[in-house]
Amino acid sequence: MNDRKQTSARGRRAFLRYAGLSGAALSALAAGQPQPGSDSPPEDLILNFHLTHPGGPSAPGDPNAAFYLDGLYHLHYILRHPFRGKDSFSFVHVSSPDMLHWTWHKTILQPSFTGHGMFSGTGFLTKEGKPAAIYHGQGSGRNQIAIARDRRLGEWEKPYPVEPLTAEGRPAPMQHWDPDCFLIGDCYYALSGGRNPDLVKSQDLKNWRYIGKFLRREMPDVVMGEDISCPNFFRLGARWMLLCISHSLGCRYYLGDWDNRAEQFVPTAHGRMNWRRENQPLYDAVYRDFFAPESVLTPDGRRVMWAWCATLDKQVDLATLQALPRELSLGADGGLRIQPLRELESLRYDPAALSDLTVAPGESNTQGRIAVKRLGELPGEALEIRIRVDRAQAERKRFGFQLFAGEQDEGLPVLLKPETGTLRLGTVKHRSGLRISIQGKTWNCASSSTSTWWRFLPMAGRR
Repeated sequence: MNDRKQTSARGRRAFLRYAGLSGAALSALAAGQPQPGSDSPPEDLILNFHLTHPGGPSAPGDPNAAFYLDGLYHLHYILRHPFRGKDSFSFVHVSSPDMLHWTWHKTILQPSFTGHGMFSGTGFLTKEGKPAAIYHGQGSGRNQIAIARDRRLGEWEKPYPVEPLTAEGRPAPMQHWDPDCFLIGDCYYALSGGRNPDLVKSQDLKNWRYIGKFLRREMPDVVMGEDISCPNFFRLGARWMLLCISHSLGCRYYLGDWDNRAEQFVPTAHGRMNWRRENQPLYDAVYRDFFAPESVLTPDGRRVMWAWCATLDKQVDLATLQALPRELSLGADGGLRIQPLRELESLRYDPAALSDLTVAPGESNTQGRIAVKRLGELPGEALEIRIRVDRAQAERKRFGFQLFAGEQDEGLPVLLKPETGTLRLGTVKHRSGLRISIQGKTWNCASSSTSTWWRFLPMAGRR
């Protein structure tokens, strides 16, 4: 895939014209047969600012191996494709100066080079500053490490398996599954996914010694049987954070401390980033709308994450749609805080402001009916809306606003009950997607163009 195609917030239509070419080029690389551009999702289902695979069905779309190198952000995501008569998986490589405008590069990490398919893992830097990826090799039975030969990620060394041994020199009794690798001091640690991941360590990325279980204890709000997959372990402020999924309940996280003597993670809090939608079954508990996270550390010290999103529209269910990048931090109470990527502010133009708006309450005998006032017209299909409401004005009132409302259509109502202080609400609406941020907590929503449902994926932090 030597053709490079770049997306832009204002150049989305041009990007869509390229989509068939880019999708065909990748399919030709992986399968030897191009796919027609008509496999691309319809234009009205493509979100403006989300990184999306420019071609036909590509899921799973797990983001992987993220780096910041010499002024560029690099990200990979999984692409499913046929290879030698079977399904296989590759890491598609994209880069960006700002995590908003992306360029596609030649796909290197794919089965004809590695000898196996690419399942999830993470990116890290070696002690020498070389970019490296650790991941599970499809069909190899082992986790694998590949080291880049250049900082543009245009060439890679052949991957090799991680083969941990016990202190007695025997093969480690462990599960080989979604891995993560991180440095603490001058020692590499790698965890291997599962219900309680196994932990191994090395001084040189070649010789690995089995340590034991990664978690000191499980948290009480974790459902029995949940696995830890797509793990990403990193320092966040004064704490450590494990970002991960369970295959049944989607994206979640742990906060806690690293016990250096025991070489073990001691979690003190657990939270979810994915919840059941109203129309999903109660007893078939597989909720995967926000899935497979990956993160990167920016040069100014921010921890930024992505996740693979799905929608209910069959035309985009199999597309690789990444969530808008978001910043993770700790609040004064030690709980997780999530903010929209600040680079999104660079996309703003033509601001409009409405102030000192008053909506009179209904009559006392309305028995729960609401008072509605038309606030204004907001042109365009991609908007950022920020609303400030003083708590004194909102006390004991159900209040909110309605997007896309008409005389006979209530549109999308957003009703709120603020509990403390002045409420600041920020939303971004673009085509069939909506993100709502309320005081450091973020909700993602997505809709179908042919139905009226909306789903909310709260990303609330707590200690």
